[in-house]
Parts: sequence; C-alpha cells; structure tokens
Amino acid sequence: MNRFSLFLFITLLIPESAFASGVLPASFSAARSVLAESPSPGNTYIAGFSVVTTAPIAGDFSAVGGSITVAAPIAGDGLLLAGSLSSRAPVAGDLRAGGGSISIEKQIVGDLVALGISVNDAGRVGGSIFIAALNTVLTNGASGPVTIYGNNISLGGDFVGNVKVVATGRLTLAPNTTIHGKLSYEAPETATIPASATIVDGIEYENISYLPDAGTSRALAFISVGFFLFVRILGALILAGLLAGLFPRLAEAIIERAYSARLRSILLTMLLGFAVLAATPILLVLLALTFVGMGVALLMGIAYILIVLLALLYSGILLGGIVARRYSRRLTVLWRDGVLGMLTFSLIALVPFVGLFVVLLLTSFSVGALLLIFFYFAFSHEEQTQELL
Repeated sequence: MNRFSLFLFITLLIPESAFASGVLPASFSAARSVLAESPSPGNTYIAGFSVVTTAPIAGDFSAVGGSITVAAPIAGDGLLLAGSLSSRAPVAGDLRAGGGSISIEKQIVGDLVALGISVNDAGRVGGSIFIAALNTVLTNGASGPVTIYGNNISLGGDFVGNVKVVATGRLTLAPNTTIHGKLSYEAPETATIPASATIVDGIEYENISYLPDAGTSRALAFISVGFFLFVRILGALILAGLLAGLFPRLAEAIIERAYSARLRSILLTMLLGFAVLAATPILLVLLALTFVGMGVALLMGIAYILIVLLALLYSGILLGGIVARRYSRRLTVLWRDGVLGMLTFSLIALVPFVGLFVVLLLTSFSVGALLLIFFYFAFSHEEQTQELL
C-alpha cells in the first residue's frame, strides 16, 4: 500500500510532456531505500525514505524522500523534496528544492528556488535565486537577481544582479563580497558590511521592527487585560446564575440572614467569616509542618478554596437578592438575580481601594453565613434545618 501511494505521488509529479511520443524514456523507482547506480537516459522519478544517486541523469530529476543525496550530474532540471537534502553535483537546468536542511555544493546553471529551515549554497548559480528559510548562507554569488526571505542571512561571492533581502534577524556580508547591482534589504538593524565589500549601485535600507512600539504594547496590554476581565466576569455570571437557579433556597437563606437579621448578628457573621479567611492559611502552614498533619492540611486546603469560591459567588447573589427584595418585593431568588448581582459585584471589585474593601466585607459575610448554614445542616435537628432552609 505504501509503495503504491509513492508511485501514485510520483505519477502526479510527471509533466504531460513525459508521456508524449518521441521523448527519452523515463525511469521510476520507489522503495524504502533507493540507490541509483545506473545512468538514466531520460527523466528520473524516485521516492523513498533514503534516496542516493551516483550515476548521471540525462533528463530531469524529481525525488521525494526523507533524505536525498545527489552525487551525480543532472542534465535537466531538479525537483527535490526531503527532510535533509544534499546536492553534491552540478545541475545543468533549474533546481527547486524544499525541505528542512538544504545543502548545495556544486554549480547550478539555471535558477534556484529553495524553501526550507536552513539553506547553505556553496555553488555558483547561473540564474536567479529565490530562497525562503530561517537561516540562509550563500558563499559563491549568483549571475542573476537574488531574493531572500529569512531570519539570519549571510552573503558572499560575486553577485551580478540586484540583491533583495527581507530579514527578521541579521544580514551579514562576507569579506570581499561584490554586488554589481543594488542591495535592498529590510531588517530590524543595519547589515554587517565589511570595508572590503563592494556594492556598485548602492544600498537601500528600510528599518522594520518586528517588536511592537510603546504605544502598540500599551494597546495590546490593555486589550489583553480587558479580555481577561471579560472572560472572568462572564464565567462568574454563568456560575452565579446556575447557583441561584439550581439552589435558590440556599441563596434565600443567606439573603434572609443579611436582610432581616439585626446589625449585631450581621457583624458577628462577618467577623466569623473574616476570622476563617485570615486564620485558615496560618493553620494550614502549621499542619503541613508535621507528617501526620499533611493529609489534614490538604483536605482543609481544598475545603478552604471551595468555601472561598462559593463565598465570592454568593456575594454577588446576595447583592442581586437584596435588590430584588428591596425594589421588586420578591422573596424568591431567580437566576437573573444572581447574574445581575454578580455583574454589580464584579464592577464594584474594579473600583480601587473602596471596591476591594466592599468585596472583603461581602465575602466575609458570605463565608460566615455559609459556615453557619453548613453547621446547622450537619448538627441541628431536622426541624431546625427545614426552618433554616
């Protein structure tokens, strides 16, 4: 099945002219490892995990593989796709290569098109060059125009035409580099050009910073914070609405304690909640110091986190329920009371200093009220529990 797929892929790469009459015969190979040792009289198409050619190819050469090594001349064009690609022989036509690591050691008479992670060209290119890679090194120049996109780019040799570079990193010219045309480049900083380098038609440089400026950074930070607050508030609204809609009697018990109780009872409930909020972390640290207390500290820590989260949610529900009782004269708690109350609670929390103080008071009261309700639910008689809830 794999071999059939490779044959099918190679067939799709074959130009229509290869099937016309009067042309040289083409050869096809597909295997896990392919070693082409016999000269090919026409076009050659190979697919495999490892491809090595050691015999001259009279026509075009197309190959797909994990690793491709071309150690014999190609009389036509080359189309090579591989993770690791090494061209160690001359190419009489154009070369189009794509892969992770691309190494070219000999002359290319035609054009060069390379797309990869790293491209190292030590051979002379007789035509134009187009390269897009993270890191590019050209050491022997080119006879045609050169266009390179990448991060770090190094140029050396004799370039007959214009050279255009777009770099996100650095552009470096080797000593004695000659560019008979114009060097146009875009980069965050000026290129490293030695005194021995010659650029006949001058340099055109455009500074492009890929890092945002101060204004853009502030705008991005503002947008990020705003998005975080929006998501947090939206999540709190959903949870508060669910709690108010699914457990209305628990919410009504907390609201009743705040709305109808005397001021002394409210202050005592708030003081109980604040004491639990402040003292529990200290108790957890002391318990964690002993081997036996580590398990107890873990359970208490989980319970502490849950009670704080519930208190924050029920603080918003408390606000919504009080508003509903005060202005709508309604004793039952609906889901929309939780949503509107949590929205008000979230907006209050955004107010500096005063908002945090109000949040602390409401959260302390909610913690105390929840603890009292849970205590009476666990240890009171059934009649008292039904009366409370």
